[in-house]
Amino acid sequence: MSIHSRTGAAPTPTGPLSRVDYSERIPNNVDLASDRRLQRALEGWQPKFLDWWKQLGPALPTKDVYLRTAIAVGRDGWAHFDHVPMDQYRWGIFLAERDPDRKVNFGKHKGEPAWQEVPGEHRADLLRLIVVQGDTEPASVEQQRTLGRTAPSIYDLRNLFQVNVEEGRHLWAMVYLLHAYFGREGREEAEQLLKRNSGDLDAPRILGAFNEETTDWLQFFMFTYFTDRDGKYQLGTLKESAFDPLARTCEFMLKEEAHHMFVGTTGVQRTVERTAELMKEHDTADIFPYGGIPLDVIQKYLNFQFSVSMDLFGSEQSTNAGNYYTSGLKGRWMEIRRSDDHVLLDATREMRYVEDGAIKTKTVPMLSALNLDLRDEYVADCANGVRRWNQALEDAGLDERLYLPHEGFNRKVGVYAGHRITPQGEVIDEAIWQDRVGDWLPTRQDRENVAALMVPEYEYGKFAGWIAPPKVGINDQPVEFDYVHLAEEGLV
Repeated sequence: MSIHSRTGAAPTPTGPLSRVDYSERIPNNVDLASDRRLQRALEGWQPKFLDWWKQLGPALPTKDVYLRTAIAVGRDGWAHFDHVPMDQYRWGIFLAERDPDRKVNFGKHKGEPAWQEVPGEHRADLLRLIVVQGDTEPASVEQQRTLGRTAPSIYDLRNLFQVNVEEGRHLWAMVYLLHAYFGREGREEAEQLLKRNSGDLDAPRILGAFNEETTDWLQFFMFTYFTDRDGKYQLGTLKESAFDPLARTCEFMLKEEAHHMFVGTTGVQRTVERTAELMKEHDTADIFPYGGIPLDVIQKYLNFQFSVSMDLFGSEQSTNAGNYYTSGLKGRWMEIRRSDDHVLLDATREMRYVEDGAIKTKTVPMLSALNLDLRDEYVADCANGVRRWNQALEDAGLDERLYLPHEGFNRKVGVYAGHRITPQGEVIDEAIWQDRVGDWLPTRQDRENVAALMVPEYEYGKFAGWIAPPKVGINDQPVEFDYVHLAEEGLV
């Protein structure tokens, strides 16, 4: 097979592009070579990152993987595909092109030129925002470390590894900002990003969802659908930031994030399609004995991942969120498409809360409810995938449907924390919750039953019995393409 046919039809870059320099030890489009001190600092961090990758990155040994690598940051043709040994993947620092005329679009600095340096009064808040975002990136790699050993296909294995290397690059993107703009404090925070580990009792990751164990591939698909989608919305608000380097970093990260959500959307859909096939074939909802995942178990996994992802948005009312907005640090999703004044001093909105065993509504200042505004955008987006999955059930002639649980279900953060709410939105007491929780969230037995189906399938073009094949392959390649070359020890 020729190199050309193996590499596939990576699009040719067109228009003005910021090229990524791959002759550098750290590939970048930020002219790193012109700042020797910064370059040396990042080159000092690099071996620690590689050591972390070796210890806590993907556990399945591989020779090489068909990965996409960013070659430019323009609108077209930004990625190149080829087989790459994973430990030689060229992680780098890529920012979207700078717009010299960019202005702040919201808050008290609206209309002023975007900031190229960190204003002293906002230093602590910007540092915190970047650290929290940066902490999520290596966390998900750690959570997904062992999944390769139970991959349902080589196609899915390749997608897992693509997600992993890009989360690693997103970590690089945040570490660059810490090193370049926050001095010694930033360098210390960059070290800590590798010292906290997902689920570690002494040094856990900052946000709760990133300390949950990823038990199997169904949870991985739910994670990439729901939790990476939270990442999309958080990055979308930071893309609006008055601090231009952060905005440009997040704009490029969003390009890569889209693939992670594609993996989740199509992964759950293919699971549902196979479930529907088995339900029809055997005329029963209990398809565990036939090698499939029952729909009620898929719903429980959905309920769990949706609820822990909802907590990532923080409290519905937050003074911090309002201050971030007014100061220009963090905007709203699609800020410039909003038709209001982008200052919000007089704006209000409705918010639900629990009182006297019932869910009620009150009017609150919009500035204090920006987390809720973002979460509403997220929930509407999540509903699109559920509709798509239900279409697969309808196409199969089944009456059953999946649904998003109520926003108050299984919540640990915000107005619903400390209350027990059913997926249908009914406030219940602790006794009823304990009696029914196994109907709504995965039980230990559910997870064991799903885990029992997680038998790896490493033959090209073959798929585990619990999931349907995809319709198309990656980058115009066939589904049965040799996306991953396993090392001999990986096959044992």
